[in-house]
Amino acid sequence: MHIRIEGSDLPGQRPGAEADALRRGNVHVGVQRRAEVIDRVPAGAAGATWDFEVTSREVDGLLDVGGPFVHGRPGARFLYLSWGAVDGETFAMFRRAKLLFGDIPAEMLRGAHDGGVLVGRLGLTDDRGGPRCARVRPPDIVWQLT
Repeated sequence: MHIRIEGSDLPGQRPGAEADALRRGNVHVGVQRRAEVIDRVPAGAAGATWDFEVTSREVDGLLDVGGPFVHGRPGARFLYLSWGAVDGETFAMFRRAKLLFGDIPAEMLRGAHDGGVLVGRLGLTDDRGGPRCARVRPPDIVWQLT
């Protein structure tokens, strides 16, 4: 199953002290694959897009997803977008956004399993001007099948 996450409104793009601190701290956001955060994008970028594959299979009449990008137990699977400061090769994670598969309509998830692309669009700045973290639920993320 192909997934694309499209992030806009990164917190380093805004004016102010919070954005300045993110840029000075070389803060990036990326998608978490197992314990590693890959495809990192600076907090001051205009946007971020991550494309990756997850596995999907039928289990007792329900669709279950898995693979290195998927975290959580069956029935509570999710993806992480992780924020951290980059220093050379070191990524010091300090915050994560959690995107739950349970928040995606079943027919949309089924369509992605059958060959469509599941696209999630979200703003990456929270209400206080910092990096979006914690569980991101609709309407803060919009899922679409393309």
